[in-house]
Amino acid sequence: MADYIVEVLGIKNITHNVHAFRIEKPRGFTYIPGQATDLSIVKDTWQKEKRPFTFTSLQQEDTLEFTIKSYTDHDGVTNQLTYIKPGDRLEISDAWGAIEFKGEGTFLAGGAGVTPFIAIFRDLYVKKQLGSNKLFFSNRTARDIILKDEFEKILGPNFINLISQEKTTEFYHGRIDKAFLKEHIKNFEQAFYVCGPDNFTSSILDALKELGADPDALVFEK
Repeated sequence: MADYIVEVLGIKNITHNVHAFRIEKPRGFTYIPGQATDLSIVKDTWQKEKRPFTFTSLQQEDTLEFTIKSYTDHDGVTNQLTYIKPGDRLEISDAWGAIEFKGEGTFLAGGAGVTPFIAIFRDLYVKKQLGSNKLFFSNRTARDIILKDEFEKILGPNFINLISQEKTTEFYHGRIDKAFLKEHIKNFEQAFYVCGPDNFTSSILDALKELGADPDALVFEK
């Protein structure tokens, strides 16, 4: 797998702790919406600290984009990324990953786990192929919702938010669990796309299987 040194071109605030990083795109670089790369910061010893991040740009664009949540409670890679400025350099690998669009279905995301779905929905929107795809997005608070306005524009009523740590009249209060899935999904023969923290992903996958979903129709990062 090849590695590429690329320059940061721009940074945009998305939420209080999420930023979109626009970077150089190596010549001939290709990826599929939903795929990721191993990324590190070309600075001191951080170049050896590679972490997986998902492309949120589209293949036809001239640059690459990553939408990244920063965890500032410890000095890890995402915290270091809060100090990055245009002109700084990153190292990325060739694209990899098991998450890609395999047919119309339901997307289930927890927090920053929504990032693989950003490029997928952007791609479907550009191609006018959104169909009845639906996104259930779970967050702790309303201010944590990533790209709320964009998802509302793309998906309309098929963008459903769940908030677990505050009550609001605008969004469903609770979590995505077996009871929620049973109540809100009637067809378990469709494709399901799942991404989030490890415990979120494993619990959702188990619940879907128990409710009759085909294991071969479950798309997640293995």
